[in-house]
Amino acid sequence: MVGKAYELRLYVAGKTSKSVAALENLKKLCEEHLKGKYSIEVIDLLEKPQLAEGDQIFAIPTLVKKVPEPVRKIIGDLSNEEKVLVGLDIRTKINN
Repeated sequence: MVGKAYELRLYVAGKTSKSVAALENLKKLCEEHLKGKYSIEVIDLLEKPQLAEGDQIFAIPTLVKKVPEPVRKIIGDLSNEEKVLVGLDIRTKINN
């Protein structure tokens, strides 16, 4: 694979509207900006609550960018595209 590969982990708690929206928004952003260069692992903390500790998850939904470093976390439904792209280092912040 050419270029950076993104390893993303999305922590959710069941099929709440926010969790579903976060996954849909994430998939859409990845297809638009990282096509073929990403993997998404969805972790449902209702099924595996012990996994929250490893990435220090305190809110749901939370997206964790594992690779490339630095590790980043984005909390919420990921509907703010600009915030997510900057948070994932896909787009640098534009000075206003």
